[in-house]
Amino acid sequence: MKRLPRIHTTLICLLIFVTSASSAPPRSSSRAALDLVITGGRVYTLDPRSPLASVIGVRDRKIHFAGLPDFLSQLTDRETQYIRLENTAVCVPGLIDAHGHLLGLGEQLSTLDFTGVASLAHIRERVIQRIATQPAGEWIRGVNWDQNDWEDKRFPTIADIDDISPNHPTYLERIDGHAVWVNSVALRRCGITHETPDPPGGRVLRDSVGAPTGVLIDNAVDLLTPCLTQPSLAEKKERLRRAFALCNRFGLVGVTDAGLDSEAIVGLRELASEGELSLRVYGMLGLSDTQYVRNTLRNGPTREADDHLFFGALKLYADGALGSRGAALLAPYSDDSTNLGLEIQSREQLKYWADLALRNGFQVAVHAIGDRGVRNALNMFSELSQKYDLQELRSRVEHAQVIASEDIPRFATLNVIASVQPTHCTSDMYWAEERLGPERIKGAYAWRSLRSAGARLACGSDFPVESANPLLGMYAAVTRKDLKGWPDSGWRASESMSSEEALRGYTLDAAYAARVDSLTGSIAYGKFADVTIFDRDIFTCPPDELPSVKVLYTIVAGKVVYAASGQSLPSIESQKEK
Repeated sequence: MKRLPRIHTTLICLLIFVTSASSAPPRSSSRAALDLVITGGRVYTLDPRSPLASVIGVRDRKIHFAGLPDFLSQLTDRETQYIRLENTAVCVPGLIDAHGHLLGLGEQLSTLDFTGVASLAHIRERVIQRIATQPAGEWIRGVNWDQNDWEDKRFPTIADIDDISPNHPTYLERIDGHAVWVNSVALRRCGITHETPDPPGGRVLRDSVGAPTGVLIDNAVDLLTPCLTQPSLAEKKERLRRAFALCNRFGLVGVTDAGLDSEAIVGLRELASEGELSLRVYGMLGLSDTQYVRNTLRNGPTREADDHLFFGALKLYADGALGSRGAALLAPYSDDSTNLGLEIQSREQLKYWADLALRNGFQVAVHAIGDRGVRNALNMFSELSQKYDLQELRSRVEHAQVIASEDIPRFATLNVIASVQPTHCTSDMYWAEERLGPERIKGAYAWRSLRSAGARLACGSDFPVESANPLLGMYAAVTRKDLKGWPDSGWRASESMSSEEALRGYTLDAAYAARVDSLTGSIAYGKFADVTIFDRDIFTCPPDELPSVKVLYTIVAGKVVYAASGQSLPSIESQKEK
């Protein structure tokens, strides 16, 4: 891109200032007219030069005007389209989920979903209903069970499922994606017996005589992969379409997909070429196909499909999940004195892959939930900071759920982003202290401590582990309560975020974490017109009302990709009407 002379840069800055102050550049021809005007509500821009506005003007897919309507007539003509809002509506920069799984969300929408199911008996009922519709021998798939929600909080076993599924292999994935519960038919089909060793970074749960109980954790899940019926590319594309639609309905304009395989990338590219990509997807490469990853890394990061697809990050795993006791801890679990958790990838593997990625200009994102996992990730980044600019490459720790007190300041020191998921806190708060103990819990979900130490936080949901609705994430971040309002004052409320911090976490900071903050994340001149419109003001309504706030419109690059029932699509209005 040609560099602008300094005088031109100065003029552009002045233009931005004048525009934000309710003025606009003079229109020399009809080509300068705005394509779309959004007016009638309040606009929170997150642009420090002009934080509030009442009108947004869009031209050529980008923000051309954000300010007051004084000079609007100078920028419009008969072809300009309008969205006129009620004065209670609020526009914010388009919401971005900093950590989700689109294919997983699409699968959740296509299979048995046990989210919120509070008993083993109810899961059995759902499985029985599905078996009645499936021929013998076909896999029964389900997701999102959580034994922590049951009265009996033990892990389930084959004895809990074998009697109802003697002829169907079952594969039921835990809510965190780090454990799978199967029946005896599945174990036999996959050749898993008492003689099967635990793979590195994985565990087959066993009974007193060493026989598998039916739950496989972390890398042990890979023992099942060769005998599973895999979805076709067409099925994966359909799952992605369903995920896009739900994300748009929740106000999302972008998602960082935290771990894509080669076929998912093919599916995304095909959907983009077919005009069916209604989200910006910032893709992290997963390590399921190491040769593909090596080749992709050597080719460097890419921006594709009119800036709707970005492939420029590598996802690594320092440990497992807290709910399945796979998160790597510095000391044993408080409720399992012999268990330190699992290192999914060795420290040597982490450093090898991170070095290769950074060398080729890729961002590195390390899944790390336990304090040992987080420390291993930070130690690796510290070593590599001698060779690479971690701030420029926007290195990230995904989840950062449990952090030793001495490691909290290291995020800022090393310029490592903490990519957090607020609803994990409010899902885990019922049992987290039992896992971690009264002292270690002080470093868990420690968002205020991280911010006070100078760290930058990006917010996501980890969907389908949690809901893809970012308003639930903002609610959890601000209140640290569940949807029933418990506990009254919030769980460890001193670590909560402010409303503005939560919004930034799902907009500008999420864009920064994906290295696209120059393109989106705020409503500012020259950025893409990515906008989410709510029916009420998320800053002035009581925080407890956030889950009930309604998304009216989701707009990506000036195009409405979602409009709530009863909302008008952009329309051309006569000069008289204007």
